[in-house]
Amino acid sequence: MEIQSVGIVGAGQMGNGIAHVFALAGFDVLMTDISRESLDAAVALIDRNLERQVTRGKITAETKAAAMARISTTMTLTDLGQTDLVIEAATERETVKQAIFEDLQPHLKPTTILTSNTSSISITRLASRTDRPEKFMGFHFMNPVPVMQLVELIRGIATDEPTYRTMLAVVERLGKTAASAEDFPAFIVNRILMPMINEAVYTLYEGVGNVRSIDESLKLGANHPMGPLELADFIGLDTCLAIMNVLHDGLADTKYRPCPLLTKYVEAGWLGRKTGRGFYDYRGEVPVPTR
Repeated sequence: MEIQSVGIVGAGQMGNGIAHVFALAGFDVLMTDISRESLDAAVALIDRNLERQVTRGKITAETKAAAMARISTTMTLTDLGQTDLVIEAATERETVKQAIFEDLQPHLKPTTILTSNTSSISITRLASRTDRPEKFMGFHFMNPVPVMQLVELIRGIATDEPTYRTMLAVVERLGKTAASAEDFPAFIVNRILMPMINEAVYTLYEGVGNVRSIDESLKLGANHPMGPLELADFIGLDTCLAIMNVLHDGLADTKYRPCPLLTKYVEAGWLGRKTGRGFYDYRGEVPVPTR
């Protein structure tokens, strides 16, 4: 099956980035969210990010205009039913994702492929709640989507070969690189990355180092472009906690136990960049460590 039209559920950080790369690659994009303000903000952000690419000489003004013309928005979820591919990019809560797929299901074309951008939740379990588990896959983009090259493709137990091949072709058309992952908690990237971030939080919690010393140590000692606590703030501490809980529950190993300090920050609403405070305070001109 050839994919021409794409429906994206969620206009947040991941959803608008996914819309950006699909529109730029020539797909017709229909994006939905429960908030008109979120949709308008997403389109404005895509416009700014495309303009930045024009300024840097990566694309032409004509290419930008054509990409923007391919993006439309709706607040009616069921409007996505006539697209060839649906990408769910809502919050990392399984009950929310299941409700989205259940609401969409009666309105889908028989050939529509369903995917989730989940970073950790079981694809097999999500697929089992739909009428087309054989046409369901995990389609995990990295953040920020326009910049990061990798896309994880995760097959559920029922995903058929034509669906996988179709999605592989989509990734190639986007100009990105696919990595195939088995349907285990957190897949590949977050199975490795999140325990490292969690261990950095434990290092802070136990007083081994402060925020700045931990981040500088990994940047200068391991040549990481961003320290683990800075990266956690960028991802969102609520998302980090959700993934660690999936790992802990799914693999039943105490090494995946979320650090209590991570839980405390999330309970305080200090979720990182998106709320203005996390392991750093972003409300001033320069980020300042909070511990």
